[in-house]
Amino acid sequence: MADVARLAGVSHQTVSRVVNGQTNLRPETRERVLRAIDQLGYRPNAAARSLVTRRSGTIGVIGSRSGYWGPSTVHRAIQTAGREGGYFVSSVNVQVLTREEFADAMNHLRDQHVEGIVLIAANDDAVDAARAHAGKGVPVVVVEGDEDKATWTVGVDQVAGAELGTTHLLELGHERVLHLSGPSPWTEARARLAGYRNAMYDAGVAPELHIEGDWSARSGYQAGQRIAARDDVTAVFCANDQMALGLLRSLSEAGRSVPDDISVVGFDDIPEAAYLIPPLTTVRQDFDAVGRRAIQILRAAITDEPGPERLISPELVVRDSTQAPREGAKP
Repeated sequence: MADVARLAGVSHQTVSRVVNGQTNLRPETRERVLRAIDQLGYRPNAAARSLVTRRSGTIGVIGSRSGYWGPSTVHRAIQTAGREGGYFVSSVNVQVLTREEFADAMNHLRDQHVEGIVLIAANDDAVDAARAHAGKGVPVVVVEGDEDKATWTVGVDQVAGAELGTTHLLELGHERVLHLSGPSPWTEARARLAGYRNAMYDAGVAPELHIEGDWSARSGYQAGQRIAARDDVTAVFCANDQMALGLLRSLSEAGRSVPDDISVVGFDDIPEAAYLIPPLTTVRQDFDAVGRRAIQILRAAITDEPGPERLISPELVVRDSTQAPREGAKP
């Protein structure tokens, strides 16, 4: 910084004001300093600056190695939004989704002096780990977390999304709507199950006993083998598109036509959803918006200011996998 000051013919304090983005400088002075910075290739010392400001300018993101579309897309969106917000983003991916693994990841990031952490794996162990770190000076925002258990959360309104998908099937005339749920330790799975039940009860229809999957296409395929053997179910609301993909193949192999015999609704709107056979009706989540909102809420938590609304509205995307039940279908 002293070299920049000498080359620009200004004081050390003037260079500091330019580097820190202060505006109380004459334009020609700022331009002279910026030219000197560029000529010398100067970069501020982040470690030294953090000692003075007590801010590292770094945030942590914890994800999983599951490879599922939703979490991986949110992860990328958070990294982009974080960088655009002026943060360096340090990421950790855990192999096993346990409280101990999440706690180790958070301790690793705290050792890097991150200002805050975004956790993208809202199962019960992740939320418990976030609660255990509450009050330790590093706020943790849980994506799709249980707002009754996590101090800071952000996500799509999962209950409303499940109500959209289920209500669509009910309004088409289906009365025997089965739900293929996600794993019960996940807050998203429980919220979507609650939304399914809400829509069924609101329509005066008794919910079916749901089948639980694990988010994978394989579990959807296995559930489909059970569903294909039933002739009383005319529609299935799947808790994500991957399970719906497996379900579609299983029904096809069993000779059950979609949507002539069984209508299918997914959740997420993965890029492949529009190109399945048939194209999948699904509930779209705006994962880019979730990533941006996560950074906004984390910044508010760091600065102890009011944050934005945590819930983002979902959207129903109607394609060819749903239609009214055919005549003669059992009620």
